[in-house]
Amino acid sequence: MPHSSNPLRLNVGFIVNLSVGDSREFIFDVPALHLDSDFTFMDLSGVARITRTAQGLLVQVKLSALAECDCVRCLTPFSQSLKTEFTELYAFSRDSMTDSGLILPEDAHIDFAPIIREYMLLEVPMSPLCRPDCKGLCPICGENLNETKCNHEEDTIDPRLAILKSLLDKSDIN
Repeated sequence: MPHSSNPLRLNVGFIVNLSVGDSREFIFDVPALHLDSDFTFMDLSGVARITRTAQGLLVQVKLSALAECDCVRCLTPFSQSLKTEFTELYAFSRDSMTDSGLILPEDAHIDFAPIIREYMLLEVPMSPLCRPDCKGLCPICGENLNETKCNHEEDTIDPRLAILKSLLDKSDIN
């Protein structure tokens, strides 16, 4: 059951008392969510399957969301689609803890916000593009070339350096 003020905080205490192998599913459907000051999701949805094991609670999560990003070419804000899947163990004790170091809190309320933030950040592209054919900004006047066409005169190139220009043009094709 999600916590009223934090939809990513679940009370999983009743699962601790289930038999080993029993599981329950929790559905996430959050229209907007702010994680820290730097990351906002829209339309976060997915499912968390929590299974009782002898060592702790095995959590299997599948999520999708939209995140606000800025295009690296034209600097226009856009919504980037993100999807992630992960499996983690919330151990009952330090003896059965995995490398992730997650331990089931004493109150049996798991706050998934920090771990979801980490996994979603890994899904954000290093160079997000608003669209694959984004033309970027004009290097002379800074106009968005997706919205307007600039009519700047071509720079005259020293004939001795023209061969270098042709090499640059060839590298743009590849």
